[in-house]
Amino acid sequence: MIRPTRILKFNESKLLRIQSLDLKSTMVNLIPKRRAELLEIRKNYQNLKVDDITIGSIIGGMRGNRSLLWQSTSLDPETGIKFQGYTIQECQDLLPSVSNKGKKENFLPESILWLLMTGEIPTQQQADNLSKELATRGTKLPEYTIKIMNDLPKNMHPMTQLAIGLASMNKSSIFGEKYQEGSIGKNDFWEYIFEDVLNLIAALPQLTGKIYSNITNNGEPLGKFNENKDWSYNICSLLGMTNSNDSLNTCNFNDSQSNDFINLMRLYTGIHVDHEGGNVSAHTTHLVGSALSDPYLSYSSGIMGLAGPLHGLAAQEVVRFLIQMNKEISSPNNEAEIEEYLWKTLNSNKVIPGYGHAVLRRPDPRFTAMLDFVKARPTEFSNDPNVTLMKNLSDITPKVLLEHGKTKNPFPNVDSASGILFYHYGLKELLFFTVIFGCSRSMGPLTQLVWDRIYGLPIERPKSLDIQQIKNICKKTSSV
Repeated sequence: MIRPTRILKFNESKLLRIQSLDLKSTMVNLIPKRRAELLEIRKNYQNLKVDDITIGSIIGGMRGNRSLLWQSTSLDPETGIKFQGYTIQECQDLLPSVSNKGKKENFLPESILWLLMTGEIPTQQQADNLSKELATRGTKLPEYTIKIMNDLPKNMHPMTQLAIGLASMNKSSIFGEKYQEGSIGKNDFWEYIFEDVLNLIAALPQLTGKIYSNITNNGEPLGKFNENKDWSYNICSLLGMTNSNDSLNTCNFNDSQSNDFINLMRLYTGIHVDHEGGNVSAHTTHLVGSALSDPYLSYSSGIMGLAGPLHGLAAQEVVRFLIQMNKEISSPNNEAEIEEYLWKTLNSNKVIPGYGHAVLRRPDPRFTAMLDFVKARPTEFSNDPNVTLMKNLSDITPKVLLEHGKTKNPFPNVDSASGILFYHYGLKELLFFTVIFGCSRSMGPLTQLVWDRIYGLPIERPKSLDIQQIKNICKKTSSV
């Protein structure tokens, strides 16, 4: 991992322009204004009421309580996720991508990282520079992390491996080292957190490739890291899933399939970077970071939350559901049999995986982006019964769920499509899907961790109530 050669100070910001080509310089320009904005809000409006806390919300997991500052994303029930105010479609249109023979590909996750950090759409050169910086930082994992990963049982859950690998890299935390030395003040915390964050994100392709080689190839490498390629390319290469000289090409991709899989990785990791702050992985990262734990420990904790079946494992459940349904129906195009299967599932008190969302009340724009990826490649997917069934379900299932009447949002979410597309291209280790999710999700919560330290946010410490206190509140209310 790279150590910073120089830490930028605020008095240097006068020499830097808005069009700075590196991310850190751009942020140095932004910070004084952003800090002043928050200070003004805190000074003039700190007693302004935002929401009511009810007994139901306390018992119900705080769902819907607006009580968390989150810098870069917001989730609207109608329009879906917005990254610094931009929808997924707007990000597709505006964010820089890799050019392939003059054809624009899916936007680079590096470009959305820039957007999340700064609130600004990066230029192509800014995005390319960040891509290069991550590639330079991510060339090699620390030796002690490699040793730990080599010694893990090869059949250990992939997400456990990811959490262990990330936690081990705490040893290389620049923030942790400087904090222990007592050599940095509170206003400077963000700079060292920022260095750790970029180093962590940069390390994820290597760590992901190591985990996949552990579970599929007895730990032997499946590909090489290429400093001249982007972050998503290196994930694919280290999975052994490109047809370049960097990879074993374990799935025998031709040029078109290899390029499509890399673009699928860019799309998937780009649209999963964040989903506001209340979800388990994001909130856990923020919570642990509020105790001034370094980014490696904080995000390792977030990964443990992402591994829960109610959070990050939905895509694999959809894949199982699609495969099983195709075994029991005569054709993925037989609407009557599909409807019968769905009703049988619902009447057995089971859910239809990949449908519904805690917040959204419209089809998930992330699902739409995945479906558009399929529609743009009709030849590739025409003979895949699972993808065909996925597409047909997106039309049939909402009608069944509406008639069933117990689902607030009967529309497909992103998990309806994401896992089965990876499966189509040969990524068939279902438990591994969430590791890729973990790569993507790093960008949002870790961006927030940087801004938490910029703003000097305190340790998160809500007040809890025991059951007797709740009963007493209820008794007082009923006696009024």
